[in-house]
Amino acid sequence: MDPGRVLRDPRAVILQTRAAIWLPTLVALLSFATGVVNISMTNVAGPLSPYIPEVLQRAAGFTGALTGFLMLLFAAGMRRRLRVAWVGTLVLLPVTAVQGAVQSSEFAAPLILLSVLSIPTVLVNFRRFDRRLELSTTQLAAAAALVGTLVYGTAGTYALREQFNGVATVLDAFYFTVVTASTVGYGEITPINPAGQSARLFTLSVILLGTTSFALALGSLLGPAIEARLSQALGTMTDADIELLDDHVVVLGYGDLTEPLLEELNAVVDFVVITPDSDAAARLRTRDVHVVVGDPSDEEPQHSAGIEHARAVVVATNDDAQDALAILTARQLGTDVRIVAAATDRENTEKLRRAGADAVISPAVIGGHLLVESALGTGDMEGLAERLLDDDSESSLD
Repeated sequence: MDPGRVLRDPRAVILQTRAAIWLPTLVALLSFATGVVNISMTNVAGPLSPYIPEVLQRAAGFTGALTGFLMLLFAAGMRRRLRVAWVGTLVLLPVTAVQGAVQSSEFAAPLILLSVLSIPTVLVNFRRFDRRLELSTTQLAAAAALVGTLVYGTAGTYALREQFNGVATVLDAFYFTVVTASTVGYGEITPINPAGQSARLFTLSVILLGTTSFALALGSLLGPAIEARLSQALGTMTDADIELLDDHVVVLGYGDLTEPLLEELNAVVDFVVITPDSDAAARLRTRDVHVVVGDPSDEEPQHSAGIEHARAVVVATNDDAQDALAILTARQLGTDVRIVAAATDRENTEKLRRAGADAVISPAVIGGHLLVESALGTGDMEGLAERLLDDDSESSLD
């Protein structure tokens, strides 16, 4: 038995996880507000101004909003339990604290305080953010094409800087590449000799490569997110249809353990599956299974699945800690609903009951017991299993 699999207090776990997400979110909002306020200020001097070079002070004043925006993106990733979002948040929190100390604003003191408080809160919850950010080959290729175009444009512009008006540094070259590739084209930087061919041909190549790579990157990187939203709206069951469900079963989690369960439920009752795996959700929809894509332990997906009007909830995510969080959320949203949980480890059975489950079953323990009894010949275990299956098929989750 892995000691890490034994559950801590489920309520403490869920509160700590929420704190690790919402504190950085507040930091992000304050950082964005501080940056916006200081953009229009001539003097951005803060408490640490005498000890920090002026160029860094100016940079902090103009990058606070950008840092806040990045923090919001990472906070959204932490809601999906992405490890890369956890790392990004941990890296940016000291940055926001320093930016708050440098800048002069009514938001500076709260920004510093919340940034400092958020660091240990995020650190102690690192085990909760264990999901990897998975990108397809197409997405990686599109991102590589975009980066390659920017590198090509920057290097080429800097190499030909004598033929461009206004290009003196690598930053100037990068600026020219971005505004040209994105078709913004402010026009500050132009070929010195309009009749010259090298600069014109190079600029034309940057435009063609830039527009193509930007289009590919946006399509491949944002496409899955848009497709997931459209699938939820245009899939087998719409949000409006789910709201009309009553006396159904909500299945929290999908995997090998729940697959036989879905076959049993399909014959006797309406049900909705909640899973964070968009690929698995797409496969289930092809079988006319009602699916909500999201974290089974979050309130929004459970609410979307109509848990308040469900007759029962089955919790089987193959992770006892995740099951405990899902049970707590389900009990808060549907206080009278019957909750049945599948325990992966027998040691966690009582803890899942304390989290709010009405019944906890360990399929591995039951299966192992039947196999041992059958191997020792102490009873008709095969007949018992068949009778249990017959009884289950005749009952309708009464």
